[in-house]
This record gives sequence, structure tokens and C-alpha cells, in this order.
Amino acid sequence: MSRIGRLPISLPEGVKVTVEDRAIQVEGPKGKLRAELPQGIEARMEGNALKILRGSDERRVKALHGMARNLVANMVHGVSRGFSRVLEINGVGYRAEVKGAELHLALGFSHPVALS
Repeated sequence: MSRIGRLPISLPEGVKVTVEDRAIQVEGPKGKLRAELPQGIEARMEGNALKILRGSDERRVKALHGMARNLVANMVHGVSRGFSRVLEINGVGYRAEVKGAELHLALGFSHPVALS
């Protein structure tokens, strides 16, 4: 069995998981996400944890087992705590500033780079 796929996904308080056939919907304080599990993979609630199970020992299904478990675990993390990225800018002439909902970066190009 997949070492990653066999691990249960613990659900923090405020996170609700709905499983319908191969579709999983995760709702939490930071939003709602929905995903389809690959064929041969199913999800089952066991108490306050979610287990991702595989239906057969085919090579393709084994390969997708751990991936499907981590995708669902990332969905739970995203709706409960969210994600963030730390950006460190070093060097002379490099700048970053926030304008509304955009991040404008001066990185040595002939034009500023805008990220939204």
C-alpha cells in the first residue's frame, strides 16, 4: 500500500467534507473546493478523519493513490488555514510595492512586472 496514500486526513474544526461517488467537496472558513477523484480511488469518512482508498492493485491505481490523498489534504489545508508565500528581494534597484490588489515588481526589466 502507498505509504502516503494510507495516511488518514484529519479534519480540523470548521471543515466539512462531503463525498458523493468520486466527487469530494471541502468547505471551511476560507472557502469551498471541489475535486473529482481518479477512477479506482474512493474516499470514506471514518470519525473525524477522511481515508482515501484504492479499489485494486493495478499499477496505474497505485500511482494515483498517494497523489489523490495529497490533493485532498491540500484542499483541507487551503480551506482551513490558507496558503501564503514569502518573497525576499535582494539587490540594488529591485523594488516591490502593492497597488490595490496588484503587486508591482521592478526586477531590472524595461517594464515593471505586475502580479494580481
